[in-house]
Amino acid sequence: MVAEIAAEKRAEAAVKGRSPAQDAWREFRRNRVGVVGAIFVILVFLVAIFAPFITPYGFNDQNTATARAKPLTGYNILESNLSKCHWAGTPIQWGCTLYVAGSDSLGRDLYSRTVYGTRVSLAVAFVAASVSIIIGFVYGTVSGYAGGRVDNLMMRVVDFMYSIPTLPIIIVMTFYFQSLSRRGTSTGLLGFLLDLDQRMGGLLFLFIAIGALNWIGMARLARGQVLSYKQKEFVEAAQAMGASDSRIIFRHLMPNIIGPLLIAESLAIPGYIFLEAALSFIGLGVNPPTPSWGAMISASYQGIQSNAHLVLVPGLALVFLTLAFNFMGDGLRDAFDVRLRGR
Repeated sequence: MVAEIAAEKRAEAAVKGRSPAQDAWREFRRNRVGVVGAIFVILVFLVAIFAPFITPYGFNDQNTATARAKPLTGYNILESNLSKCHWAGTPIQWGCTLYVAGSDSLGRDLYSRTVYGTRVSLAVAFVAASVSIIIGFVYGTVSGYAGGRVDNLMMRVVDFMYSIPTLPIIIVMTFYFQSLSRRGTSTGLLGFLLDLDQRMGGLLFLFIAIGALNWIGMARLARGQVLSYKQKEFVEAAQAMGASDSRIIFRHLMPNIIGPLLIAESLAIPGYIFLEAALSFIGLGVNPPTPSWGAMISASYQGIQSNAHLVLVPGLALVFLTLAFNFMGDGLRDAFDVRLRGR
C-alpha cells in the first residue's frame, strides 16, 4: 500500500514537472498517423537536400535516343552520357544504365526530375508558410493589441482583401511577372528582381504571388488570439510593472499564441503545394526546365493511356506529400489543443 502511494506521488510529480511543450510532444508521439506523416515529410526534405547524390542524372540531362521509355528499361548510354551520371565511377554505376521510373518526351530521367521537383514543392510550401505567418502575426497582433479605431481600420482592410478572389489575382500577378521577365529589364530594382528570379528558376515571383494574399486568415487568427489573451492577469501585471508594448507582445503574448498559428499554417501547407502545382499545370509556375510536378503532369496528361507512368510518378509524389502534411498537421493540432486530447 505504501509503495502504491509512493508510485502515485512520483507519477503526479512527473506530470507536474512536464512543460506544455513536453506534454504536446508526448501526445503527438501517441498519434501514429501524425508521426508517420512527420517522418515522411522529413524524408522528403532530406531527399530534396541530397538530390544530386540519390539521382543518376540532372533534371535537364537529355538522351533523345530513349524518349518516353517505360519504367525499368535500359538507358542507351554513350560516353558523353556517362560523364553526366552522378554515379559514374562508384559501386552503383550500374544505375546509370537504367530508367527506374522511365523517361519523358525529351529522354530525361523521370525519377531524377521527380526527386528534383521536391525542391520546388517544399520551397513554395515553407516560404509561403513563413511569409504568411510573419505578416499575419505582425498585422493581427498589432490590430488586436491596439484595439479601438486602429483595430477597426486594419480589420476593414482585411475584410476588403477577403472579397478579392485569391486564385484569379495570383494568376494575374504571375502572368504579369512572367511578361516582365520575358520583356527584360537590366537596370534598377526591377532588373535586379528579374535577374534573381531567373537564377531561382522562376520561384521568386511565384513566392511573391502566393504570399501576397495568403496571410489574411493568419492575421485574423492572430488578432483573435491577442484579444483573448490581452485581458489576462499576466498581461495586466506586465503593464502595471511598466513593460513596453513590444516586450508584452514578444515576451508574453507571442509564446501563448504562436502554437495555434503554427498548427493552422501546417494545415495550410498542402494548399500551397497544390496551388503551385496548379499554376505550373497551366504554365504559370516555375520556368522550364526547372522540374515541377504540376508542369510534368501538364506535359504528359494527354498521353496518359500510352504512357501512364509520366503522370502517375509525379502525381503520386504530389498526393503522398500533401497527405503527409495533412496527417502531420492533424497530429500537431490534436497534441497542442488540450480539448482534443484523449479523443
